[in-house]
Amino acid sequence: MSESDYVADQMSGGCGGSEPFALQVIDDSMEPEFKKDCIIIIDPTGVARHGAYVFAMVESGYIFRQLIQEDNKYYLQPLNEVYMHEKRIIQFEKIEGVIVQQSAPNGRRKDRKHYD
Repeated sequence: MSESDYVADQMSGGCGGSEPFALQVIDDSMEPEFKKDCIIIIDPTGVARHGAYVFAMVESGYIFRQLIQEDNKYYLQPLNEVYMHEKRIIQFEKIEGVIVQQSAPNGRRKDRKHYD
């Protein structure tokens, strides 16, 4: 099963559709807060608000970014300055979940961080 298929399956609304799930960060666009290869936990029932880290559907698939609200518009913004040109407007309904935790790839408890 590809990563896209896995995500689609998790978001499909089946019996586990509202359960949190984990994905691995595959690039450095959200550094320094989220390092490449770290694990993020996504809660599909989480509350998305200004400044939250969210998982959203865009034209090219799913994306993980920080949600910014300005002038009654919602933007998805990378944290890494190199990717700032990728800041994009999004419809709030396209947000599929909120990041509630991250963990280093080694999975050690001391390396976990929680988000509200």
